[in-house]
Amino acid sequence: MFRGIRAFWNDQRGVAMILVAIMLPVLIGFAVLAVDLTRANALHNDLQKGADAFALATAGELDGRSDSITRADRALATLIIGNKYQFASGAEVATVLSSAGVSRRYLRSLPASDDTAIRAADVITDEVGDAKSAIFVEITVTPVGFDAIFPVSILQGGGSGSFTLGATAVAGFSQSICETVPLFMCNPFETDTPATSKTIQQAFASGDTYSREFRVLKVDSNPGPGNYGLLSNGLTSIQEGMAKGTAGICYDRNSLTTKTGVTFGQVNTGLNVRFDIYQGSLKNNRDLDYRPASNVRKGASQKSNCNKYDLATDGSALPLPPGTGYDSLKGMTAPISANSFWSSYWSVNHGTTYPGTAVKSLTYPTGDTTKPASRYDVYMYEIANDKVKDQSPNPSKEKGTPSCYKGDLSKADPSRRLMNLAIIDCKANQAKLNGHTQVRPDGYASVFLIAPIQKQNAKDEDDPEGTGAEKAISLEIVDVDGPLGNGTLDKALRNEVQLYR
Repeated sequence: MFRGIRAFWNDQRGVAMILVAIMLPVLIGFAVLAVDLTRANALHNDLQKGADAFALATAGELDGRSDSITRADRALATLIIGNKYQFASGAEVATVLSSAGVSRRYLRSLPASDDTAIRAADVITDEVGDAKSAIFVEITVTPVGFDAIFPVSILQGGGSGSFTLGATAVAGFSQSICETVPLFMCNPFETDTPATSKTIQQAFASGDTYSREFRVLKVDSNPGPGNYGLLSNGLTSIQEGMAKGTAGICYDRNSLTTKTGVTFGQVNTGLNVRFDIYQGSLKNNRDLDYRPASNVRKGASQKSNCNKYDLATDGSALPLPPGTGYDSLKGMTAPISANSFWSSYWSVNHGTTYPGTAVKSLTYPTGDTTKPASRYDVYMYEIANDKVKDQSPNPSKEKGTPSCYKGDLSKADPSRRLMNLAIIDCKANQAKLNGHTQVRPDGYASVFLIAPIQKQNAKDEDDPEGTGAEKAISLEIVDVDGPLGNGTLDKALRNEVQLYR
């Protein structure tokens, strides 16, 4: 009897059946659980990728403009169309995401730590008045239901196999400009009443800037339209930046740092190399970085030389003419109203009658080429039609071709009389502009230098980098950044959109 029991005890035939019987439910359970986890992960992945894409597309419109939130909402609504997700509760096929399933919040700031929840102070509540402050957007995809095939307590307390999955993402926009001088100009279209103010982009798009002469002086104790100031930079001197046309760093579109303690005479000497004038310590008349423009006609008298500019007063040479109807409160003149504005300039410098409508207003923002041409358009017409070498009469005998630069003149460039600079609402930021502080720019503009910069007092010409009183910088606005401009600043801008959470 005991021998039979021992034999049965030691008999291992069929043991696999027992093990399989024990493990089979476990294996099937884990297989089903793996399927559930894969389905849940796929659903969450669909929702999260959608939230990330929505956030990036929406943030891409937050460029600091007054209509940025309007454009951002439009981009979000467009991107939502047609998006689908799979494995939601009760859906055997992919479900189309509805616009009601996506919400957004625009933010002016984020907590320093990702572990800190977004605060009420970070959220923009006035989406019209504070649209310019929107830098970030938080996208939330409303949680959707998910039904597990194998409901166990590992999925949710209590053993239920139904739960919800959602997604959130935070993205932000940053824009920098890398090819700009360390200079800002006060917005001439800013008023004391925000409702009547225009951004520089709005003014440009409506034609309000075209052919006006803007005269800007350095910022004083009461900065406003008609003033300019300096920005912090990565150069050894301000005049280097003015001469080269770059600050040595890229400026953040949302924040600039003003600079003080610099002699503004360095601005003059730096800018004047573009007119083939090498003053003060700036004697690098062979350096490509200090080359002149290809058209340097400036109404110079016979007393002028390579380091001194003297305006002809006898009518034998004329610079691009100044504007009329100067408004000192805005720092600008009236637009050019008729082709007759150019009669004297053309007759003296070119010895013929002004070609009138043949000179097109190519930079007018609406594309209307029949307007009386701006100074920049006349300047470019002279270059395109071989008029730069025309000589004015005795005694000045001025030509527009450079003569002082000793480098390769084939490298002379029409764009050397253009420079990019920041535009700031100085009235709104008065308290910040006389110190080393941060300020948000209204935008950037490409401006054309009309004439060399001089001193108020003739004796100060011997010390161009000194502290003597300067005359205003005379310029035209040729283009602005953003969708309302002509697009010439796009190459200088670097737009970056990234996920933050």
